[in-house]
Amino acid sequence: MNARVKKISLKVLKGLGIFIASVLLLLYLIPLLFPGQVAQQVKALANKSLAGELDFKESKLSFFTHFPSLTVSLDELSLMGSQPFAKDTLLRADQVAFGINLKRLIFDGEVKIDELYVSDAFINVMVDEKGQANYNVYIAPEDQPKDTLNEQGTAIKLDRIEFENCHVKYADRSAKVLVDAHGFNYIGRGGFSEAVFDLETDAEIDSVDFIYDNIAYLEKKRLRADLITRINTNSLSFILQKNELRINRLPVEFTGEFTILRDGYNINLDAKSEDNRLADLFSVLPPQYLTWMEDTRIKGRSDLNISFKGRYKAATNQQPNLGVSMKVRDGFIEYEDAPVPLSNLKLDLSAKLPALDVEQMEVYLKALDFNVGDKDSFHAFLQSKGMSKMQLKANVKGTLNLATLDQAIGLKDFDLKGNLKTDIEAEGIYDAEKRLFPKTKGGINLQNGWLKTKYYPNPITNIKFVVNADNAAGTFEGLKVAVTPASFVFEGNPVYVKAVLSDFDDTYYDLNAKGELNIGRIYKVFAQKGLDVEGYAKADVSLKGRESYATTGQYEKLNNKGNIILKNIKATSELFPKAFLIREGYFSFFQEKMFFDKFTAGYGKSDFAINGHLLNTINYFLESNGTLHGTFNMKSKLINVDEFMALEEGENTDRKADVETAKAQNPKQSGVVVLPTNLDVSLIANADKVEYTGLTLNKLIGKVGISKGKFLLENTTFNIIDCQVGIDAAYDDESPTSARFNAHLRAKDFDVKRAYNEIPLFREMVTAAEKAEGIISLDYKIAGDLDGNMSPIMESLEGGGTIFVRDVKVAGLKLFGGVSEKTGQDKLNNPNIKGIEVKTTIDNNLIQIDDFTFSVAGFRPKIQGTTSFGGILNIRMRLGLPPGGLIGIPIMIKGTHEAPEIKVFSKTYDKVEPAQYNEKTNTVIKKEQRVPK
Repeated sequence: MNARVKKISLKVLKGLGIFIASVLLLLYLIPLLFPGQVAQQVKALANKSLAGELDFKESKLSFFTHFPSLTVSLDELSLMGSQPFAKDTLLRADQVAFGINLKRLIFDGEVKIDELYVSDAFINVMVDEKGQANYNVYIAPEDQPKDTLNEQGTAIKLDRIEFENCHVKYADRSAKVLVDAHGFNYIGRGGFSEAVFDLETDAEIDSVDFIYDNIAYLEKKRLRADLITRINTNSLSFILQKNELRINRLPVEFTGEFTILRDGYNINLDAKSEDNRLADLFSVLPPQYLTWMEDTRIKGRSDLNISFKGRYKAATNQQPNLGVSMKVRDGFIEYEDAPVPLSNLKLDLSAKLPALDVEQMEVYLKALDFNVGDKDSFHAFLQSKGMSKMQLKANVKGTLNLATLDQAIGLKDFDLKGNLKTDIEAEGIYDAEKRLFPKTKGGINLQNGWLKTKYYPNPITNIKFVVNADNAAGTFEGLKVAVTPASFVFEGNPVYVKAVLSDFDDTYYDLNAKGELNIGRIYKVFAQKGLDVEGYAKADVSLKGRESYATTGQYEKLNNKGNIILKNIKATSELFPKAFLIREGYFSFFQEKMFFDKFTAGYGKSDFAINGHLLNTINYFLESNGTLHGTFNMKSKLINVDEFMALEEGENTDRKADVETAKAQNPKQSGVVVLPTNLDVSLIANADKVEYTGLTLNKLIGKVGISKGKFLLENTTFNIIDCQVGIDAAYDDESPTSARFNAHLRAKDFDVKRAYNEIPLFREMVTAAEKAEGIISLDYKIAGDLDGNMSPIMESLEGGGTIFVRDVKVAGLKLFGGVSEKTGQDKLNNPNIKGIEVKTTIDNNLIQIDDFTFSVAGFRPKIQGTTSFGGILNIRMRLGLPPGGLIGIPIMIKGTHEAPEIKVFSKTYDKVEPAQYNEKTNTVIKKEQRVPK
């Protein structure tokens, strides 16, 4: 019996061994039998189905990369995005593997991909302002049924998707959303090959940031997800059935539906986290607060609900609706060994953002209440609708000992002291256009204040301010704000401010300020990353009057006097490539004027010494659209215009958002100089040197002005290539990457060769000057557009004028060489031209030459016609023969400057069609071209 069992066991083990060996043999042989076929078909599939550029180092076929699946692995893979992001990476991965359907491979010889594995990858999803995305790289098969090519995308046929240790970045400039996830691990299982299936998902993210409109709502949070999602692959619709999410310690449940469209998405999403511990809600705060939580006792319950519903379509600016509500009850916060806790914390807040439009935003803070110990309490209520036209109802009331509050909640970066009382009520409409302001009554009172931060060792002490606001009429005219008084002491120096503002329709102001500060030290108290300020300021100013007194010329009613002294003010910022430096500034006020008694400053290589005065200074700061007027004298050793380009490494203009967008869209452009629109300032400039895009202008003297966003030069002279040039000009920036200019230039007796070698614009406009030497003068008017690098767009130029040729020798110019060869007159080659005037006009990249005659070796050539900045020639010449030129030979010159075509005894000529230029978009629609007659 035992022998029989032993015999059977041996047979079973033998069979099992043969089976295992066969399987292992197949696992080894199959990749050897099909590698070329699989790699070839995968590449063919990629080239046929992808619009983006795909590249990888090597491919291999194996059962063991993702056992037991047969996978073709592409190592060091990169995939570029679709237009307009064809040069940006969509996917870069150490390895991307595709699971192969083994049955279809063996029996049909067909490569059917049904699994996807991505490991150690960077997935970079980008969407521009127009809603164009870089992930539209899939090209649908031509034979795909039309009903699957509707606006709701293309089907997906996979059974498993797996991402391991990936970095996923989603930047959508149209929706102002940025999601940045590190350590992204994802496994998706389901019937991907079915039209409708349930997807089971396990996902973990080590660190995720969620930023909307430059505000971080999640920062470095750990995320865990267990999801079941019903997916319709034909319509790319996702129905969220079981979706449990955990952000750090906060559990969140999602329900709803999400559908991806070709031009956006439809969303119907509800997220809730109800009746959870308040400490769990605090765990989603930014990382710097998590260490604070370790030393803090937190109690209470919280509810959080989010809804996001509607359609997003960038082309029509259609946006979904966002709603958020949060409640906290029985809240309790006690930091370390605080003498008393913050208790009875109650929060009931809801907000709606229809169509993601802040102008329709609704905020309802039903209650924010808390106590600090037995004596101090705080209450706030707010209800608002709209933004620039806002309906508002609010009240804030509280009595707080700031030192006790600081200890209770454990403010780590600040130490506060002082007794704060507030009691403010407001109700009504804010509408600046209709001059409405909510009815308001109340104020804030702080006594014995004290502030110290971790950034600077010494505190600001003796802080006192009493601010009262009153508005019984509900209008700008009825509003009155009084600061009586405000003061503090810093580093032994007292600062005192007293102000009363009323009747904001025609603002009445009565302000006194006195004190001195070390700007660098006071700044360090409130240190901000990316910005640094140094220097010293002292003020003793008394300002009293109304806005209208200055604007209507009633200067005798003003009582403005005092002075401000600045020394060694230096400001550096991440927004600017260079540091601003005010070496010294002495300012004084008298009535409507602010005098610059002495002002010296620098920016980068540039330096300025200025004296003069400003008008409307007070109104400029009080009015949102106030304009600052001024007249100055300015001296400088060097002004480097290039340092002020809008898209250089930093900027700070009043159109910052436009500049940031333009910089992102035009990374290879420096940008034009963007001018403020609320200045009307002129100065008499005297600059030893001005550097601008490779040019050096010496001894610039003239009137320079900025008015309503335009730059003007009047009766200005400068020296360039040892020639005195006079210019009247205007410059107007149209956007951060385009500008318009016009100029009237007058230059007498300058060297043609030096102008060609040293002035890029002259080189582009007068290409024939390459072969010329001698002296000419010009009187010319020119206007046109500048591109994003401050270079002229040649097709946009228009104007005209006269060139005076005093004495110029032309050597090696193919045009004259060709005429000499065709006519057999060697004396016409390399002519010397003297004492002529050449009048030309410029339009749409063509230069029209009026007829002019000159003498050379007894011959009298007469020339007229058309040439272009692109080099096209269409010139008619009459070669007057000696003596006197009464008899002439007609000559036609076509072709280009480099290859002229010369026909003797010919009067036929071609027509040259001008370029077509769109002034609104600053783009060339059509180049100039020759059209034979």
